Order: sequence, then C-alpha cells, then structure tokens
Amino acid sequence: MESIAIGQNALTVTPLCIGTWAWGDKIFWNYGNGYGQEQLQEAFAAALEAGITFFDTAEIYGFGLSEELLGKFMQTAQKPVQMATKFGPLPWRFTGQSVSDALTESLKRLQRERIELYQVHWPFAFFLSQETLMKTLANEVKQGRIATVGVSNYSATQMREAHQILAAQGVPLAVNQVRYSLLTRQIESNGILATARELGVTILAYSPLAQGLLTGKYTPDQTEIPTGARTIDPRFSKEGLQKIAPVISLLNSLGQKYQRTPAQVALNWLIAQGNVIPIVGVKTAEQVKQNAGALGWRLNSDEMEQLEQISGPWLS
Repeated sequence: MESIAIGQNALTVTPLCIGTWAWGDKIFWNYGNGYGQEQLQEAFAAALEAGITFFDTAEIYGFGLSEELLGKFMQTAQKPVQMATKFGPLPWRFTGQSVSDALTESLKRLQRERIELYQVHWPFAFFLSQETLMKTLANEVKQGRIATVGVSNYSATQMREAHQILAAQGVPLAVNQVRYSLLTRQIESNGILATARELGVTILAYSPLAQGLLTGKYTPDQTEIPTGARTIDPRFSKEGLQKIAPVISLLNSLGQKYQRTPAQVALNWLIAQGNVIPIVGVKTAEQVKQNAGALGWRLNSDEMEQLEQISGPWLS
C-alpha cells in the first residue's frame, strides 16, 4: 500500500481514510439497528487487512462512542494505525484550557497518549478566537500530544488565517476536511482547493460518493428506494437522478474498462488528483472491501478530463 504525506508534515497516511461518523451514532445512522459493535470491529479488521490504516472520527460522533469503539478496536491492531479526530468549538469552550481539556478526553476515549491529526470541526468558534484556538493547538504539538493540526469546513479565507497563526508558531496546517466529490465540486470554484495547494494543505474529502449517488444503485426508475434523509433530498428525486445520469453512465463505462464499480471509479478520481484523500464511511467489512477497490490502479489524464467535463455542472 502506498502512503502519502499530509500537508507539509512528515506524517504519512494511506490514500484512503475510513470515516466513523456512523460508529455509535444513533441520531443520524441508527447505530444498533442492523449493525453494532461486532460489525464495526469486523470492518476495522477488514480495513487493516486491506492495508488501510487511516481512520477519522470526532468527539461528537455518537457523543464519544465512536472514539471509544476505535480505542477498543485499536488494542487488537497488529500494525500502526493513524488516527484523526476533531475538536468541536462549542459555546462554553472559550479558553485555551478548554481546548486542551477536550483533547485530554478524546485521548482517554481513544486510549492513546498522542493523536496523529487533531482537527477543528467547524470554523464558527463562538467566544473562542482563532488566535487562542490555533496557538493552543500549536502548543499541544510542541507538548507532543498532537502530531499535526487540521481544520474542517473552513473557507479559503479562514484556512489562510489558521495557516498564518500556526506558521507564526512554527507549526504547519496539515489538512482542511471538506465536502468533495464529482457531484460537489464547489471547492474548485470557491478558492478552497487552490488555496490548499498554495499553502501545502491536504484536502480530506468527506461524502466522496455524494451520500451514495455515485454508487450507481439509485436510478431514475427507482429500483433502489432511498431511505432516511435521502427521501427528502431532491437529488434523489426522479428529476435529480435524471440530471446525474450522464455522470453515472461514464462511471459505469470506465468501471467496465478497469473491472471496477462506479463508486471505485469516483473515489479514484479524487485520489488521482494528488493531495486529496477521500474519507469513506463504512459500517461493515464488505463496505470496506468495496471501497478498497479504489486503490491499486489509476485513471489516466484523458479519463480524468472526461469526468471533469461531464461533472462540470456541479462546480458551483
């Protein structure tokens, strides 16, 4: 398995990351109904077996249960695992100490003394200034409890500000975790991607399959009926699915060439750009194996261009 450096740091990770929002989350993902700890442990083991050792979580996922499950599973890992989690700048957190305290609690749940990547979950920090927040994180890097610092959902301007504050402390900004897929390409038009490349910041792409739209299983004739939040998402309506049909058709065509699924082609498009790491949400070992099929091969430049042209309507 190849590995890539994140940001301008020595830390290297696998080119695909396992997302764990659904691990322990009952509100959005109905944890405990159809899947539970046993299935998630199998998914964790399947990821390591496939060579994927980079996992992303957050203190808010399952109100800490996602971190706890990962901490438990990691005790059985036979190889090094790179772990990323996120700090939520909630209203009552307005001091540097509150940031350090949140990190302490995450480390306890993860059963670790050091986290490879610690990210700020969203830019709106209420009463906590970016100056205090970033300086505290830089200090935690110097204390050895964080290897690298990242942000999530930051605009180009917000990312630049965070980068400048950290740089003044001698710490590089490693990543910006944002929504990015063939059907959500706004970061290419709003300056986030260009700014990240300029600053040497890696993009962690969440929702890389656009909530399942890029898997090809949802079609205008609705052979697969959307469930949950998808039932009220206009993208899953007959009209919405007709709009994306040309994209799915090309993914199918390229998939046949490489003997891959549409989802694997869509993930490979992100990986092939360089400095972009897709985060794939999984609940089962089978889903891990499916996503791992995006690795070990590469779309060529002509195929990349075809996908970029067909998905042009989703640049804004």
